[in-house]
Amino acid sequence: MSNIIREHLLELFSKDFRLDGRKFDQYRDIKVEYGISSRSAEGSARVKIGNTEVLAGVKLELGEPYSDNPDEGTIMVNVELLPLSNPEFESGPPGIEAVELSRVVDRAIREGKALNFKKLCITPKEQMWIVLIDIYPVNDAGNLFDAAALAALAALKDAKFPKIEDGKISYRESTGQKLPLEKLPLSCTVYKIGNYFLVDPVSEEELIVDARLTVGVLEDGTLCSLQKGGDFGLNPEEVDQMVDVAVKKTKELRKVL
Repeated sequence: MSNIIREHLLELFSKDFRLDGRKFDQYRDIKVEYGISSRSAEGSARVKIGNTEVLAGVKLELGEPYSDNPDEGTIMVNVELLPLSNPEFESGPPGIEAVELSRVVDRAIREGKALNFKKLCITPKEQMWIVLIDIYPVNDAGNLFDAAALAALAALKDAKFPKIEDGKISYRESTGQKLPLEKLPLSCTVYKIGNYFLVDPVSEEELIVDARLTVGVLEDGTLCSLQKGGDFGLNPEEVDQMVDVAVKKTKELRKVL
């Protein structure tokens, strides 16, 4: 079946068509909503890219700083891929897809210096804020990588610090103070199918992907992260071409935040 789909899609690609009529570098309609779960999270967001829908929530906890970074806070990213969003996903411990997705989202935020970790430290060597980012795909219709990354950033933008009373967090009360979000590293994943490069694939296109490259890009076009996926390799010229596409498309993605 995958071979039949591949032959059909490559035939369409040769005529400059995609399955849903878009151009190779065109995203589906993107919608971002903030504050969708104010009662259960310090920050939250919903992102829709076409029929793909992802929720993200930010919770804050107190912890002791790590010995190698005694004056910094930290982040943790968790992704749950449930059968609700795609029948191919299974309940239980995180599989390789969930682990990779969480690491890709984490890497762009961390290496892009999105949050000022030093401002997340309350008392050096004693107490820090841990920013927990939970990502829940509601419907997987392709391109979870970009949808999850966008949802995580949107939830961070929405998040506010809760109050601390007697050394404990009072989740019912907010200080109104935003997190120290200083940069917005956005991710764009470029996919290679045959000799064609495209963004934002639908599920049928994802079935026949040869390789993909997720590129984290800062506001000024600086690269902050790269993640290669897929079963086939990429030569230097292909990597350069995919990076160029990602830098261009993140400028468009930035407008929806």
